[in-house]
Amino acid sequence: MAGCASDDRLCKSLVLRLLDWFEGNARDLPWRHDRTPYRVWLAEVMLQQTQVDTVIPYYERFLTRFPEIETLAEASLEDVLRTWEGLGYYARARNLHACARIVVNDLDGKFPSDAAALRALPGIGPYIAGALASIAFGENVPAVDGNVRRVLCRVFRVEGDPASANVQHHLDDLARGLLPLGQAGRFNEAMMELGATVCMPRAPRCTECPWSEACAALESGTPELLPMRPQRRRVPHYDVAAAVTLDGTGRVLVAQRHQNDMLGGLWEFPGGKREEGETLPECLRREMKEELDIIVEIDELLAVVDHAYTHFRITLYAFLCHVEFGVPQCLDCAAFRWVQTDELDRLPMSRVDRLVAQGLQGDAGPQAGASGRIIARKSSICSTCSGLGRTKGRLL
Repeated sequence: MAGCASDDRLCKSLVLRLLDWFEGNARDLPWRHDRTPYRVWLAEVMLQQTQVDTVIPYYERFLTRFPEIETLAEASLEDVLRTWEGLGYYARARNLHACARIVVNDLDGKFPSDAAALRALPGIGPYIAGALASIAFGENVPAVDGNVRRVLCRVFRVEGDPASANVQHHLDDLARGLLPLGQAGRFNEAMMELGATVCMPRAPRCTECPWSEACAALESGTPELLPMRPQRRRVPHYDVAAAVTLDGTGRVLVAQRHQNDMLGGLWEFPGGKREEGETLPECLRREMKEELDIIVEIDELLAVVDHAYTHFRITLYAFLCHVEFGVPQCLDCAAFRWVQTDELDRLPMSRVDRLVAQGLQGDAGPQAGASGRIIARKSSICSTCSGLGRTKGRLL
């Protein structure tokens, strides 16, 4: 099936079938109630690269803390990051905060109502602009996310890498050609719903699809082969050493990541990636000197945590330390603080650092997306091997 641009009757039939299906199958999601531009925007930002079931509790918690765009704009970035903590892709939270301040301070608290103007705001790309403009303001523009791309690639048998500019342009044209004037928001939501619940990446439920009779990929017998997927590259793994540095009063040293770095704005137990040929203690001493200009004495192993990011994996080794020489100063961090361990709860941290903090506090509960065990006893440190003695019962 090449497309329906030249067959207006087919196009209208597809749209009517889809909207009728959506009327009876739309999930009852919190952002589909009491819709305001702020709530639609917040949901779409959170739903980028994150599944619906994961987003729902974060969305509700975020709205409780920041019920209006004005409260979000007035908050500190640290407060926003702490509320966002655990949802990942923290650039979204930083852009959300920056966008809220622009809308409140420069635009009288009102979002622009057209997609072109929305794209000038931080963190709003083509998809979010299309979704917000069509759902909140009724503009006749498409919103093409990963779910919609998959549906279009299969129904119209679009081959080629969907991440390429040419294929993306073609898919945008297909979506625009299907768009029913005056019902763009409803149509865009229906397309997303179809991709999320029926036309799934694996094991699509083709017998439940309102477009099954028109689907070229289903007709070929291999719908799962589309969209084409580029060959996966090997995911690299890094060992990371972190210092849980205590002073004589029980305070712990934490550092804040630069805003433009990965996990920017979050607080962490400072350290870094082990270089080739280094032991973990050597790595940690080097990193603490480069980052905070201090020399640390390493006391014992506190935690070992495995974590997977989008393009790489890490195993983090957190050591209890104390300052042997020097006074901390920021050489390669945004800020640092000495805090009591109970104050760590108020600082935004990554999942990995939060697990380490819980271990320090004696409350090492599970963290979604991270696995590890808090080591409750001392571990020997070897200066000639990998840097760790054997730790019985180590579970990753």
